[in-house]
Amino acid sequence: MANPLVLAVDDEPHILFILSQVLNSKGCAVLTADGGEKAIKLALKRMPNLIILDVMMPDISGFEVCQHLKNNPKTKQIPIIILTAEQNEEHKEAMIRMGVEDYISKPFSPNGLSNKIDEILGKLEV
Repeated sequence: MANPLVLAVDDEPHILFILSQVLNSKGCAVLTADGGEKAIKLALKRMPNLIILDVMMPDISGFEVCQHLKNNPKTKQIPIIILTAEQNEEHKEAMIRMGVEDYISKPFSPNGLSNKIDEILGKLEV
């Protein structure tokens, strides 16, 4: 897939910077959002190929963003990687049942995230 569009969502600027660096190194076009409301608006407007979504944000949670996007016929097929410091197994299982592609714990390895992005975007090329 040539220059996939990826939406990175996190309220921590240094995490957005790292995500942007990883995605840029892969040749991805990157959109960033520092909150859930902005993420929903960008996803609906730009229809990214992939969303990397933090769970704990100040306006609305990543869980709510995910629910909104997965319940919308226009965005329900966009793969979502959840990125969170939360280690709650029930929460993880709920997100996976909701249809997220994967769940990555913070702190994360940029190389591990890069491999997961390759795996997901590779599936989209089929």
